[in-house]
Amino acid sequence: MGINKVILVGNAGHDPKMTYYEGGHCVAQLRLATTEKGYTLQSGIQVPERTEWHNLIFRNRLGEIVEKYVHKGDKLYVEGKIRTRTYDDPNGAQRNVTEIFVDNMEMLTPRNTAPTATGGQPSQAAPQQPQPVARPQSTAPAQDETTDDGLPF
Repeated sequence: MGINKVILVGNAGHDPKMTYYEGGHCVAQLRLATTEKGYTLQSGIQVPERTEWHNLIFRNRLGEIVEKYVHKGDKLYVEGKIRTRTYDDPNGAQRNVTEIFVDNMEMLTPRNTAPTATGGQPSQAAPQQPQPVARPQSTAPAQDETTDDGLPF
């Protein structure tokens, strides 16, 4: 038995791309950028900043939430599973793609500090704490998951 779990914190590279299917099912696709900061080694060699792009897939209710609330530049916390697939491009060449099928997502960009859709300046109101957007349903009995320090671990 193995474990297939990914945790990413990054920024949405664009607004979600939505696909709707018969029966009310939907899929949201989004690219998420994660960046490792650059640094300088003791020898003076500079290691540049590195950005990785991840293909995220949100299905059904989570996809609807992403469509409504997630916008380009928003910071997200996501948990999911890595899946790879192969397809033939329009020229007939075989391509591989790696995707993250998201099970859980939290928005980390406070709503009152995000830029407006018209490109205006962020609000000057006090920042809010990150709000959970969707959680997978647990089969475990309900318990208080916080410790004395307020952290969930």
